[in-house]
Amino acid sequence: MYGENRIDDARRFIKAWMSDFIAHFAPRLYVKLTAQTGRGAADESAQQIADYFRKCFYEYFQVLNIAPVKIYDFLKDKRILEYGPGDITGIGLLMYAHGAEHVICVDRFPLVSMTQHNIDVLHNLMHGLSGEERLRAGQAFNEVGNPASGFASHSIKYMVRKSGLSGLVKDIDIIISRAVLEHVNDLGATFKDMHNALHDTGIAIHQVDLKSHGLHRKNPLDFLTWPPRAWSLMYGHKGVPNRWRVDKYRQVITEQGFKMVTLYPTALAEKTDMAAVRPYLAAPFRTISDEDLSWLGFWLVINKAETKSAYPSRP
Repeated sequence: MYGENRIDDARRFIKAWMSDFIAHFAPRLYVKLTAQTGRGAADESAQQIADYFRKCFYEYFQVLNIAPVKIYDFLKDKRILEYGPGDITGIGLLMYAHGAEHVICVDRFPLVSMTQHNIDVLHNLMHGLSGEERLRAGQAFNEVGNPASGFASHSIKYMVRKSGLSGLVKDIDIIISRAVLEHVNDLGATFKDMHNALHDTGIAIHQVDLKSHGLHRKNPLDFLTWPPRAWSLMYGHKGVPNRWRVDKYRQVITEQGFKMVTLYPTALAEKTDMAAVRPYLAAPFRTISDEDLSWLGFWLVINKAETKSAYPSRP
């Protein structure tokens, strides 16, 4: 816990603050030094990464209760916005291949790169399709069927914004993200950007990971014991977890004019871990209920408050 070992606290603070300084003033250098991919640091084959993207793609529609055979009809002519695609726009390619009119990807850091490994992943995704989906996937590139030529302007657009926000206005039908919202600096501004970007009948679907992302010590919740100011100085510009819990998401969703369609946890903390960390929690988390503190991740589906939902809420 923070405060149990002052010397260790000081060492961790100095090291983290120095790297955050680099992330703030030289983000491209920071990305290069840390080799960020948006998926973690595991050394994976092109096949493994492509399989991961396929899994993520189909999970969106499982949460929406849309059968695989109906995905194409659902996505047809839809405009998609993805926050934080990582270093490969694999989900974007699958969305376009399955009928989306256009996919826009936005990120805070310039992660996307056409390395040979990433090109191999895109080839794998394309070759794993058949029929109309395979044809559309090939047409997503400047040279048909050649990922090395880059994405054509009519298919997938990648934007890097310091704020991580799209700035779009009523241009999007579906917004998606996976393990991204826990990294944004300003949760309210991000949900406002979503509200602005969506058509009145649009929806947003997100998978949020509330775990420490490796920044805890012994207890998986002890990263919540650092004072907010110290945490900001250590990690404010690196895109690491903002630490907000599910109660904050509920609050922001209501404030920004959204209606909750689906919200359920994907993982829960152990009661013993919660009991051990509660006396040391930083100020923003001291009044949180045990139930909300236990949530280590969740699926979320929202639409504009005035819109009647077409998607039944899951238990």
